[in-house]
Amino acid sequence: MILYFSGTGNSRYAAELLSEQLNEKLLDLGKRIKSGEKSPIFSTGPWVFVSPTYGWQLPHIFEEYLRAVELLGDKRAYFVLTCGSDIGGAGRYLAELCQAKGLIYRGTLEVVMPENYIALFPVPEEQEAEQIIERALPVLQHGVNWIAQDRDFPQRKVGIVDRIKSGLVNRAFYRFVIKADLFYAKDSCVGCGKCVANCPLNNVKLNNQIPVWGKHCTHCMACICNCPAQAIEYGSRSKNKPRYRCLPYKKQ
Repeated sequence: MILYFSGTGNSRYAAELLSEQLNEKLLDLGKRIKSGEKSPIFSTGPWVFVSPTYGWQLPHIFEEYLRAVELLGDKRAYFVLTCGSDIGGAGRYLAELCQAKGLIYRGTLEVVMPENYIALFPVPEEQEAEQIIERALPVLQHGVNWIAQDRDFPQRKVGIVDRIKSGLVNRAFYRFVIKADLFYAKDSCVGCGKCVANCPLNNVKLNNQIPVWGKHCTHCMACICNCPAQAIEYGSRSKNKPRYRCLPYKKQ
């Protein structure tokens, strides 16, 4: 079974490709997180967890959900992490998660996709984004083949910089960076409520048809990048940047 979490579509795209090519059921855990649904999940095939990388680790809300929900059936666990550059030393923490869940860790696949973290980094224009996705397809195909052959993903070499990124930097990232304080809606907001619907933590509400943000943000960028009017900004950091949203996967 393919279980995924996605804010702007990169990980959804990867999950849809894996689901189609492996003929495995697809389940959006973002919707489960949003609704609070924690009923057990059963799989007859290997678990394939697909997620973006936040601060060179699995997003905390995704990890917390996986720790809370009961996973029944097969014990094999593969992880596919999308990222803008690299996944650092995330594999160590995923192996620890598997040990805590009684799963057999089969490795982590790093898949570089278009950068979507508009709060901090440059975001590619449409043509560049398409080229990055095109380069990711062979990587995902290798992942499909390894899973289908019941082989571990190749182990990624991890250095001291990777360990620092996924350790010290990740902790600082969550403590000092992940805040919703800078989000605001411009006058061009049409009050459609898509930001409310797309927030996995129910952190966005409409007040007189204008979105307001609470304190429970994970910086998934679903609100700002999926706004049809491009009316949401993150302070001055998002100004004049393109809004990146990955379209659904279509069989090539």
